Amino acid sequence: MLDHGHEYPSRWQAILSISAKIGCSGHSLNEWVKKAEVDAGKRAGVSTDMAAKLKALERENRELRQANEILRKASAYFALAELDRRSKT
Repeated sequence: MLDHGHEYPSRWQAILSISAKIGCSGHSLNEWVKKAEVDAGKRAGVSTDMAAKLKALERENRELRQANEILRKASAYFALAELDRRSKT
């Protein structure tokens, strides 16, 4: 599509023609072309690599929040146990 778009009267006609040849919907091919343009820096948006990095960072952030919550609860548990131990002596 990117290489042969100039051979068609419009971008959408190029997409429809090519999508029929490769057996997918025009909408799907259009989305793939737009994503390829973003990845090539020809269109504004979040690149595939950046989206993958963002997803990994969000997952790491979620895991760190969970670990912090576990540590906070463990700290409170041991603090109460220490207070209980001191009050019995």
